Amino acid sequence: MTLNKEIWTKQDYQEFIQYLKENADSTYKDFHQSLVPNIEEFLGCRVPFLKKTGKEIAKGDIDSFLVHNTHHYYEENMIHGIVIGSAKIDFKTRLDYIRYFIPYIHNWAVCDCFCANCKDFKKNLESGFVFIQELLSIDDPYAIRVALVLLLDYYVEPSYLPKIFKILNQIKKDHYYVKMAIAWLLSICYIKYPEETLPFIKQNKLDPWTHNKAISKIRESYRVSKEQKQEILKYKK
Repeated sequence: MTLNKEIWTKQDYQEFIQYLKENADSTYKDFHQSLVPNIEEFLGCRVPFLKKTGKEIAKGDIDSFLVHNTHHYYEENMIHGIVIGSAKIDFKTRLDYIRYFIPYIHNWAVCDCFCANCKDFKKNLESGFVFIQELLSIDDPYAIRVALVLLLDYYVEPSYLPKIFKILNQIKKDHYYVKMAIAWLLSICYIKYPEETLPFIKQNKLDPWTHNKAISKIRESYRVSKEQKQEILKYKK
């Protein structure tokens, strides 16, 4: 099927859904559904196929593609995120597309795959950070998780560590996938910058479960020495 179209019609999009169905894997479907709660209707297309498909669509007219997106299938949401992350558009325009997409993110898999494709945050750290703060103000757990995973993917560097720690102390969302993202982000901060992160681990406002989950993730990393893994145990809550 031709994916990099100059214009998508409703019939084109219907044919696209059939294309997805033809590339589904029932074995993968059963496996993946067990890992992803809150999943939409799921066909069972593998992630490498979705990435390849989304990047090809992004070479054409994305507006006419997205206007026909029904958001009925999990794969539609995955591809939506890949398309807007891959499209050749300026950063301000991409943020507008992200704002539109946020309400369609209902699980960790769509969130994390989408964030991994937003690579131009690397070149737009300051304006991207303002946008991340905007996401953190939304009372939706997956908007908050998007913000946290964007921080994890693009902002774990010395100049942003104090801002990250401040954000972590301020989040009070009692949601499993928000708390897991906090723990994941904090563990990566320690793994990359242990000296700068240890003072925050010693004294923070995180709830005990999230704090201890971060320590657990640190101890699971092969990039952390045995001595560090033993020391970090002292600071469990």
